[in-house]
Amino acid sequence: MGPGNQTYLTEFILVGFSHNRQICLLLFFTFLFIYILTALGNTLLICTVVIAPKLHTPMYFFLCNLSFIDLCFSTCSVPKILFDILSKERKISMVSCMAQMNIGLFLGTTEVVLLAVMAYDRYIAICFPLYYTTIMNWKVCQNIAVIMWSLAFFTSVVPTVSKPLIFCTENKLNHFACEILVLMEIACGNLKYFRMRSFVLGLLMLMTPFIFIVVSYCLIISSIQKIKSTGGRSKAYSTCASHLTVIIMFYGTSITMYVGQTKYLFPIQKYISLAYGVFTPALNPLIYSIRNNEVKEKLIEIITKSFSMITIKLTR
Repeated sequence: MGPGNQTYLTEFILVGFSHNRQICLLLFFTFLFIYILTALGNTLLICTVVIAPKLHTPMYFFLCNLSFIDLCFSTCSVPKILFDILSKERKISMVSCMAQMNIGLFLGTTEVVLLAVMAYDRYIAICFPLYYTTIMNWKVCQNIAVIMWSLAFFTSVVPTVSKPLIFCTENKLNHFACEILVLMEIACGNLKYFRMRSFVLGLLMLMTPFIFIVVSYCLIISSIQKIKSTGGRSKAYSTCASHLTVIIMFYGTSITMYVGQTKYLFPIQKYISLAYGVFTPALNPLIYSIRNNEVKEKLIEIITKSFSMITIKLTR
């Protein structure tokens, strides 16, 4: 289609999931429950870390960043999913779609880098415990956070805004959200640049941190094996287990989507996206609170105090 004949779109239709009423109601209440769990879990985790001075350490500082990302990541798509499930039209404006795509890319890229930073934090804590407070001081943590958020912004948002996709006639997205891979399927013009950009950034921003994490944990495991005490080894493994669980869930699906791009994935990519876009943000606070005794104890303490204060006020 020549440039002079192009009709630019102003909205998209999100195909989403089934239109069957019973299935829609089941999906609505399932996603609503997951979103409430995500919002409550991540908010409680952030509040617990902020309130408890004992948790004012680099590890929990980065954990707060992770909870904030998960909360925003889920809010970026799930409320729209809930609205669309009960809607017949399931439309989204071009502006809203581009905003959702860029926010999702930005937060996803930030989480990728953050998980690598958290692996580095565990590496220093286990392999160089005597120098941990010196290496991972608050100034270093704050600088890492600034670099992490800035790097994610300049590698995800800036390229898509500086040279955006163009859409002509096709406006149906076989997805529940505006993801760049799905949008590229219906965009018009020469898409070689966009596909190459997506693949290269996928390699750089997914595989580089992933390799860094693998190397870090190889060194961590090697260091843990040298610990003579069985209890010491068990505690060290327990500290890393939560982080490794999150990494497997997030990276497994993300790498499949953005690095292993094949035409065979497109029919099921929206279901793969559910793993890192909907379920992982809900599971992260559960994984870190259940497997972490310090967080669990402080969380129980805060909830108990809150209920006690409410009870006292009601009985007056």
